[in-house]
Amino acid sequence: MVSAEPEGATMDARDASESLDRATDDFLAARPQLFGIAYRVLGSAAEAEDVLQETWVRWQNTDRSGVKEPAAFLTTITARLAINVAQSARVRRESYVGPWLPEPVDTRHDPQLGAERAEALEMAVLLLLEKLNPVERAAYVLREAFDYPYKQVAEILETSEPNTRQLVSRARKHLSAERKEPVSPADHRRLLEVFLAAAQTGDMRVLEKVLAADVVSYADGGGIRGASRIPVVGRLRVSKYLAAFAPRFWPPAGTRWVEANGSPAVLVTAGGNPVALLSVDASEDGIHRIMWVMNPEKLSPYVTSLSA
Repeated sequence: MVSAEPEGATMDARDASESLDRATDDFLAARPQLFGIAYRVLGSAAEAEDVLQETWVRWQNTDRSGVKEPAAFLTTITARLAINVAQSARVRRESYVGPWLPEPVDTRHDPQLGAERAEALEMAVLLLLEKLNPVERAAYVLREAFDYPYKQVAEILETSEPNTRQLVSRARKHLSAERKEPVSPADHRRLLEVFLAAAQTGDMRVLEKVLAADVVSYADGGGIRGASRIPVVGRLRVSKYLAAFAPRFWPPAGTRWVEANGSPAVLVTAGGNPVALLSVDASEDGIHRIMWVMNPEKLSPYVTSLSA
């Protein structure tokens, strides 16, 4: 029997299939790290997934025969795309209704989120990084979380090595100026437990004891009813706000301890439906930041991941 296809055509098809299989394997192997980079730069799991989708499309359409290090190539594409998305996201977030908080991620199965170290992963750090420009953010993430050499970071960002060092240094100084040394995981959990109990009962005395003088409470509701549209600042104001809030919010609510962005958090539900994810940032001075993620678009994917 004579084949309907020329032998060369069959081999070309087989080679193309094998090439795509290798490309798929290379992408999947690098995917946790690629997501970790994009998420840290963007503070949004949804936007990070969009970046990875575009990275995959570009990887498919690349002449891969000349790519010696697929992971490095994919990292470069991902980082540059994330920077571009972050630049446009900054404009969108200026019109965001109420305080903007990062989209939480479940880190139970990947505590470092694809990185060498769990740097730039905590909610409070992502919130502070948002104040940096996207290139500074990417430089810090690649160096501090993924331990890339300055030379490679410079190549990815298409800048010089001395400038890369300055970018990372500025990011470090910003974080150290804005955030005190965090407490141990055990103390973090204890402070959150005490805070939760006091918030539920509206206990002003305990709240004032556990909150730092410069505490800020952020409620990211994306415009939903019931979420404060401005941050509440200062120990006394936050304590009064929580005490006034308690009788309406907590009686019908249930709570579940979870992990988000490498730290303990509390999922608050009402009628079995998630209404908020509560997390805090704390130092030896007490709780400095209280973060309530209430926007359903951010909350729903996180809750889904808990049962995945």
